[in-house]
Amino acid sequence: MIKILNKFFTAVIYWLRKSKLDHYQFLHNELYFCLNGLFYYKEFYGIHILAYPFGRAGHLRYIFTTSIKSNITSKFIVMRKMKVRDGFEGQKLISLPGMIYKNMRSDNVILNQIFITHIGYFPKASYHFRERRKGCEDNIFIYCLHGRGWYIVGKKKYEVAPNQFFQIPATPEYLKYGADEVQPWTIFWVHFSGKEMNAFNRLMNISLYDGPKNIPYNEKGLLIWEEMYSSLEMGYSKDNLNNANMCLYHFLSTFLYPDRHFSITDDKDMIRETIVFMREKLESRFTVEDFAVRYHLSASHFSGLFRQSTGISPMEYFIQLKIQKACQLLFDTSIKIKDVANEIGYDDPYYFSRLFKKLMGVSPERYRVINHHF
Repeated sequence: MIKILNKFFTAVIYWLRKSKLDHYQFLHNELYFCLNGLFYYKEFYGIHILAYPFGRAGHLRYIFTTSIKSNITSKFIVMRKMKVRDGFEGQKLISLPGMIYKNMRSDNVILNQIFITHIGYFPKASYHFRERRKGCEDNIFIYCLHGRGWYIVGKKKYEVAPNQFFQIPATPEYLKYGADEVQPWTIFWVHFSGKEMNAFNRLMNISLYDGPKNIPYNEKGLLIWEEMYSSLEMGYSKDNLNNANMCLYHFLSTFLYPDRHFSITDDKDMIRETIVFMREKLESRFTVEDFAVRYHLSASHFSGLFRQSTGISPMEYFIQLKIQKACQLLFDTSIKIKDVANEIGYDDPYYFSRLFKKLMGVSPERYRVINHHF
């Protein structure tokens, strides 16, 4: 029996390596036995293996014999990386019951065209994963605001980056999509259906292998999405359904015809507005991307325009404004250094002190002493 078990686990290790799982960190090669659960536990390359009905070597024969008498079937389970369908912190999700639209009158022209079946928002959706072996009877629309993801249609895989959206028309084809492991996406999404989806998709030039499309930060589209969600959140009355589904047309149009919905701001006005925004939000923490999305630009393009206008990067300028404010606050000796740091968005007073000294040449304490004499 021991030889049989050794052959079994040798085969397991061979399978793991053939499956190209060598990048998993090797942890240990120990046997464990649980009296209640009657299971064999092992870890190979970070993957947990459970095999029934094996125990620790000293108890192996007794457990195996007992298991046979108890008619416990031997089995082998490998648990791979976690995959999550939903349940993300801060998510929004509404799935409309199928009977809602069936119970509506057939002469409702609005709902006879296209209508929302599911709608959601998944922020930083770590381990998000969906597999649809038989495709989906709805159109799937996903807008990636931050992070990254991917999707597979048939045998073709697409990578999805920030400020990209993609549509998958209703199809019986195999589908799979999910969040990037390192930079999980933040997505707004809608599923919608209708009586003549093929005709609708042809009219809108939506096809199965279109791939992701770039779009500037779509603030208008997100506001419309919020209106759709709020309407459905209030219940499924005729007025709520009509309002949400009429908004759906407008929502889609902001992505399909972006040039009709986005206005271009003069570069100098954009920089001036950004600086005003910075001064009003000195207590906040921002990235270059946060500034860039306000003008529907990539972070690199926005940084280039900002540096061209001011001579320094957006983040350097923002930090300078923060330190300028800190200097003003330090004149008031009743304010503690840590409170000054909090006023300009730094929770760590030591980090604030290092940053202050780097820019001003002296520590906040020394700066206060020097300027107290004036």
